[in-house]
Amino acid sequence: MSGVIVTGPPRASAQDVQALAGYGVATVHEAMGRTGLLGTGLRPIQQGTRVAGTAVTVLSWPGDNLMIHAAVEQCGEGDLLVVTTTSPSTDGMFGELFATALQRRGVRGLVTNAGIRDTAELRAMGFPAWAAAVSPQGTVKATGGSVNVPVAIGGQMVRPGDVILADDDGVVCVPREQARRTAEASEARERKEAASRAAFQEGQLGLDRYGLRETLERLGVRYTSHEEYLRSGERA
Repeated sequence: MSGVIVTGPPRASAQDVQALAGYGVATVHEAMGRTGLLGTGLRPIQQGTRVAGTAVTVLSWPGDNLMIHAAVEQCGEGDLLVVTTTSPSTDGMFGELFATALQRRGVRGLVTNAGIRDTAELRAMGFPAWAAAVSPQGTVKATGGSVNVPVAIGGQMVRPGDVILADDDGVVCVPREQARRTAEASEARERKEAASRAAFQEGQLGLDRYGLRETLERLGVRYTSHEEYLRSGERA
């Protein structure tokens, strides 16, 4: 497998990344029209952490972390490393030493649909990571791959310079051209949710606030007493 290392790709602006960092993955996903999620297989090794950064992408051979070493050189302040493999792999391709090098360069975290290890050390040093597997299985450094090319994780394309947002719920990718308007849409969604939250705290029902009684009626869902339900012989 040959490859390419692309230098200096365009990145979303630091201001837009910072704006998106103020919102949760679920909010941003909804604000983009329920798009952008990197699947449900990526889980955090820590809890209560939210990070946002610009993607530096890595395409590696399974069980081979050579291209992660190559990617470190391409990483800078505010980036977030995104690693995938040419076929499924759960080997521990990333650990404490990589995190030490990346943290020194201002990288904000790791997202991979392969495996990681040294998770206790990563938590202790405050380097957040999201992965598909945790495994102590070692890797080799023998096969070429690519850095800063478009990759796919969970059916979602990630390009270098796109915004990656990750928290306890998962990971979402915001195309760099959409970063500003997605931040604005996320702010609007949070204002709407704040109003709904206040209404629910006062006792209003979602059925009424969202006009869902009309939806139930249109779908033919009816109300009946328990006695009538038993007499009718219906079963849910």
